[in-house]
Amino acid sequence: MCHKKEAHTPKEKNALLRFLEKKNVSLSPKLYFVNAMGSMALALFATLLMGTILSTIGQYTGLAVLSDAAAFASQATGAMLGVAIASTLGAPPLVLCSAGVVGLAGYSLGAEFMIGGAEKTLTAGPAGAFFCALVAIELGKLVSKETKIDILVTPFVTILSGFLLGLLICPGVAYVMYWLGELINTATVMQPILMGILISVVVGVILTLPISSAAICAMIGISGLAGGAAAAGCCAQMIGFAVISFRENRFGGLVAQGLGTSMLQMGNIIRNPRIWIPATLASAITGPLSTTLFRLECTGVSAGMGTCGLVGPLGIITATAERTPLFWVGLLLVCFILPALLSLLFSELLRRIGWIREGDMKLDL
Repeated sequence: MCHKKEAHTPKEKNALLRFLEKKNVSLSPKLYFVNAMGSMALALFATLLMGTILSTIGQYTGLAVLSDAAAFASQATGAMLGVAIASTLGAPPLVLCSAGVVGLAGYSLGAEFMIGGAEKTLTAGPAGAFFCALVAIELGKLVSKETKIDILVTPFVTILSGFLLGLLICPGVAYVMYWLGELINTATVMQPILMGILISVVVGVILTLPISSAAICAMIGISGLAGGAAAAGCCAQMIGFAVISFRENRFGGLVAQGLGTSMLQMGNIIRNPRIWIPATLASAITGPLSTTLFRLECTGVSAGMGTCGLVGPLGIITATAERTPLFWVGLLLVCFILPALLSLLFSELLRRIGWIREGDMKLDL
């Protein structure tokens, strides 16, 4: 009797695993969707966001050199996304350089769609750059230094695989990302209270998790009132944790969390999830205030940065057209004052009932 041979013997599987290990290909979801997306946020900050900041300063000061620099920064966004992801994935030099081309392609490719009775060109943006770069970089790593003509083979495989994948998926990615952003932005205008709460809480929580809220906001193209709610939620998390943990971490923790990241508390949250309640409740209040009373707006990567380097508040200033006295009051209240006061109030209540104890938010600074 003939027995069908198994597709992969244990020896073959071990050889494959050794080859992947040798090529530094780990197939790790954490590496791809946490670390790589984190590096994307840095690339977006250094290019797209910095371009916006330089352009805004240039408009107000009349300095043409700033506007010119801003144009170059914005144009480099796609390429730098590819390079940032390649660096995080530990790509060898030829793959890393080629990833810049792939990132630019994935960022720029898309298609024309009929939207609202008019033809509109949509590009895949950061999401396209992310998916194309991930696949191309890993394929490039697999062939790197495997032939005597590595200088030709590695960039050829990396660039061509990324470009072909872009042609295949970027039109769909562009369409999905556009409508996802439109859905969120439109729903926020129609239901500012409900969506203000939902967006503020969700994006704020994502900010504190080891996931890049800035990259996600840029991918879906969040803007307008929805962007303002996202910024409010992020500010609530950062300012909230900075203030309620002051007794444990003093001024070092105030700066590290208030201007750095609330992600520093993730280890403490795992030990006692209740410490997350005060800042999250604060975001559920500041979000709808942002969308209804103060009408704050923000766009893309700025919306997911919070008070990190004051990028969130600066993004709100840049994106909101009408800067009335009420706007400035709202900016201070939503981004700084209310997150601090509300989080402190909720945390003291939780301390009194024993849900939060002394030392629960201590950081090793």
